[in-house]
Amino acid sequence: MEILVFFLLGLVVGSFLNVCIYRIPRKISIVKPFSFCPSCGNTIKPYHNIPILSFILLKGRCAYCGAKISGKYPLVELLNGVLYALAYSSFGLSIHLFFIFIFLSSLVAISFIDMDFQIIPDSISLPLIVFGVIFSLLPESDFLRIGVKESIIGIFVGGGSLLLVAILSKGGMGGGDIKLNAAIGAFLGWKFALLTVFVGSVFGSLMGIIMMKKTGNRKIPFGPFLSIGAIISLFMGDQILRWYLG
Repeated sequence: MEILVFFLLGLVVGSFLNVCIYRIPRKISIVKPFSFCPSCGNTIKPYHNIPILSFILLKGRCAYCGAKISGKYPLVELLNGVLYALAYSSFGLSIHLFFIFIFLSSLVAISFIDMDFQIIPDSISLPLIVFGVIFSLLPESDFLRIGVKESIIGIFVGGGSLLLVAILSKGGMGGGDIKLNAAIGAFLGWKFALLTVFVGSVFGSLMGIIMMKKTGNRKIPFGPFLSIGAIISLFMGDQILRWYLG
């Protein structure tokens, strides 16, 4: 039941993430106006905005104009719900869990914004760096075996590693990716920041090969793959490092 509660909480927060994903790149306030249909502009009723359920009952279409609703909306909600449930089952209930929820939801929002607009907003990544440092200052801050020193080193190593890539590739890595990995380093420390880059590069390379074969497009956003690497590092980083070093 507790896992279900956090799954449902993740769904609700995921619904808000959809607002952020749509509005932040378009520079629209995330507070007002209330949720509206992008096609007809009508305000969405609360009972039409129930995570996942409303999408199913409305058969993926606007209740007013019948315009098709993107499947990304329930996907974001479901993904965030699963991550919240997994975080609770992995780390238990504590003040640390609140910060982990912020971390995971930020990664979800960043990933979908980057896929749609090829940008990673500073309004998400920069506050995430601050939250990462605060996370390292919490009592029992060895929760993920990092302290404030490890967090600060993680910022410079995480961001610096991709800055080096950007310099060597002459712009092949964007500034948003650099700030995102600095935030990941702030939360997870320098070892996991490097692991994030490695895992993200593996997934990104595989997807890049597929995309080039299908579309010939050589430009793919790296933010989603960094996010995948960060999530894997959060939940499985210790096991991966022990396996590798062993």
